[in-house]
Amino acid sequence: MNQLDWIVLVVTLLAIISYGLYKSRTTHNLDGYFLSNRSLPWGMVLLSIMGTQASAITFLSAPGQAYTDGMRFVQYYFGIPLAMVVICIFFVPIFSRLKVYTAYEYLENRFDNKTRTLTSFLFLLQRGLSTGISVFAPSIILSSLFGWNIYYTNILMGGLLIIYTMSGGAKAVAYTQQLQLIIIFIGMFLAAYMVVNMLPKNVSFTDALEVSGKMGKLNVITTGFEKGHFNWSDQYNLFSGLIGGFFLALSYFGTDQSQVGRYLTARSLKESRMGLLMNGLVKVPMQFAILLIGALVFTFYQFNKAPIFFNNVQVKKLEQSAVYKDSFRVVQEQYNAITAKKQEAVVNYAAASDNKDNIKEEQYLQELQTLQDSANLLRTKVKDWIKTKEIGGDNNDTNYIFLRFVVDNLPIGLVGLLIAIIFLASWGSIAAAINSLASCTMIDFHRRFTKKKETGEVEYRLSKWYTLAWGIFCIIVAMFTYNIGNSLIEAVNVLGSLFYGVILGVFLVAFCLKKIKSGHVVFWAAVLAELLVLSIFILTKYGVIKMGFLWLNPIGAFGVLFFSLILNKLLVQKNNPI
Repeated sequence: MNQLDWIVLVVTLLAIISYGLYKSRTTHNLDGYFLSNRSLPWGMVLLSIMGTQASAITFLSAPGQAYTDGMRFVQYYFGIPLAMVVICIFFVPIFSRLKVYTAYEYLENRFDNKTRTLTSFLFLLQRGLSTGISVFAPSIILSSLFGWNIYYTNILMGGLLIIYTMSGGAKAVAYTQQLQLIIIFIGMFLAAYMVVNMLPKNVSFTDALEVSGKMGKLNVITTGFEKGHFNWSDQYNLFSGLIGGFFLALSYFGTDQSQVGRYLTARSLKESRMGLLMNGLVKVPMQFAILLIGALVFTFYQFNKAPIFFNNVQVKKLEQSAVYKDSFRVVQEQYNAITAKKQEAVVNYAAASDNKDNIKEEQYLQELQTLQDSANLLRTKVKDWIKTKEIGGDNNDTNYIFLRFVVDNLPIGLVGLLIAIIFLASWGSIAAAINSLASCTMIDFHRRFTKKKETGEVEYRLSKWYTLAWGIFCIIVAMFTYNIGNSLIEAVNVLGSLFYGVILGVFLVAFCLKKIKSGHVVFWAAVLAELLVLSIFILTKYGVIKMGFLWLNPIGAFGVLFFSLILNKLLVQKNNPI
C-alpha cells in the first residue's frame, strides 16, 4: 500500500476506537458493560444491529461469493423482514418486560435451569466458533497484503480486538458501530462507482449489467426446481431463503445473544421494535448492493486481465516451487492468452448488443462462455497444485477476490479507506459477539452457579476476564480456519444452521405450547433434535442424502416441537393420567 493509504487506514481506525472508548468511559457496571444502561434510541439500536451483522466477512466474502456463484446468495436474506415482525410481536415484549440480560434467563422461568443451561451452551458453542472464523477475516487482509504468517496475524488481530472489547463494553460497540456504518456505506458506494468508472468508455453501467447477466451472475431469483423436481441440495433459492432463511433469521435475531443484547440496549419497547423493523427493511437492499459490487467486479475482469488465482501469497509459493514453477508459468501464459481473447470477445459482444445484432450477439456470447470455461479449467489446475503437500495452501480464493481488486485497481487513499472499512466492520461485529459471549457466561453460568453473593464491581471485573477468555478462544478457533474450504460467509451460515434451529425450537415451545411445562421434556427434546440435525448434516456431507444447509433450521425448530409433544405425552401425561 502507498503511504497515504496507511495514513488513511490508521487515522480512521484510531478515530473510531477513540470515539467509542470516550463515549463508554462512565460504564462500570454490568448493566452498562453489557446493555449500555438500556438507554439507546432506536436509530442507534438499528445501527448496532446492522453493525453486528456486517462483519469483515460481509465485505470480503460476499462480493467474492457473487463473483463465483452469482447474486442468488441474496435469497438467503429474504426471510429476514418477516422474521423481524414475528420477533417484535412475540420475543421483544417478553424480554423487555422481564428486564433480562440474556434471552436464556427467560427459559429458566418458563421451564428449569438445565433447559436454560443447555440452550445457552449451544449458543456459546456456535457463537464462539463463528466468531473465531470472523477473527480470521481481517487477518486475511494483512497476510495477503504483506505475506505475514497467518497464525501470528490472527494473534495480533485477536489481541487488538480483546483490548478494544474489554475496555469499552457494549456502549463502545454501539457508538463505534454508528460511525462505522456511515463510513462503510460511503466506502462501498465509492468502490461500486470506481468499478463502473474503470470500464471501457464505450461500456455503460447497463452494458456491464447485461454482461454480468448473460454470464449468469445476476441470478437473483432461482426457484430450485430442475426438470420439474425440486433440488433439495440447492443452497440458495427462493424457497430455501423464504423458509429456511426465515427460521435462521428468527433464531439469530430472536435468540442469539449477540443480537438480543443489541436491542435490549434500547430505552423502551417501542425503540427496540423500531430498530428491528427498520433492520428488516434495509438488510435485503444492503446485501443486494454488496453482492452487486461482486457481479460488477466480475464484469470488470471480463474487460481487464484477471489474476489466475486471487490469493497472491499462494501464487508466489507456486512461482518459487521447484516442483510446479515451470508448469505454473506455462499455465499462466495459457491463461493470459485466453484472457486477451475474452477481452476481445466481450468488447465485440457489447458492440453487437448496442447495434441490436442478435446473431452476432449470440455468437460472441457463446465464444465468451467457452473462453470462460477454459479459464476456469486452468484455475482448477492451479487450485489442485496449491492443495498438494508441496504447497500446502488454501486453494479457495473466494475470500480474496474483492481485496485483490481493491489493492490492484483503486486509487491511492481509497485503498486505505476500504481496508479500514473491512477492519471496522470486523471489529464492530466481533466486539459485539465477544461481549455477548461474556454476558452469557457471566449471567447464565457464573451468576447462576456460584454460591457467593458478589458485588456489582466484582461482577464487572469478572466480566472483563470472561471477555478475555472468549477472545483467546476465538483466536484459537481462527488458527484452524485457514483451510476451511468454503467462503467465510457460507462457513459461518452453515455453522449457525447446525444450532440455530434447535435453539429457536426451545423458545417456540416456550411461547406456543403452554401445556408443556416440564423442563425435563424440553431438555431431551432439544438433545434429540440436535442429534437429528447433526445426523442430516453428516449424511449430506458424505453424499448419502442431499439437503441444503438452510433447511437444517426449520428441521431443528420443528424437531424440538415434535419431540416435545411426543415426550410430554409419553413421560408427563403417562405419569399424570386424567
